[in-house]
Amino acid sequence: MRESVITQLREKTLYEADYVLWSETIVQQLRDRAYDQVDWVNLIEEIEDMSRRERKALQSNLIVLLLHLLKWQFQAEMRSGSWRGSIVEHRQRIQDDLQESPSLRSVLPQIWDEAYRKAVARAVAETGLEIEVFPIDCPYVIEEILDDAFLPG
Repeated sequence: MRESVITQLREKTLYEADYVLWSETIVQQLRDRAYDQVDWVNLIEEIEDMSRRERKALQSNLIVLLLHLLKWQFQAEMRSGSWRGSIVEHRQRIQDDLQESPSLRSVLPQIWDEAYRKAVARAVAETGLEIEVFPIDCPYVIEEILDDAFLPG
């Protein structure tokens, strides 16, 4: 059956036509040590993409965490359980990512400034506050935002 599906897809590469089947095929080829049959180009790209996705997920969670910390600090009268819940959730996501892939810790300083800039832009849009309300540089440090007990203000 697998061979007939592969034959039907000859016009496209298997990678383009059926990603799941491609993945399963690659895994089987590696298990069988059939290295000469492995689609190395796409496999390498996929592994590189995995790393990029992990970094993007880390940055996305950092932006949301910073956003809600800013809102918590600079719009104190509007604090809600929803904001606190988001802070807890995104802090846990970041902590989980760092536990699963400790090398991501070195990525945090690299993405920090951009994540803060994006968090401020979202905070301005969501709160209606002027951009000047928010500090130019992030008022928090990495250790604080990862501390379960930390809430600004």
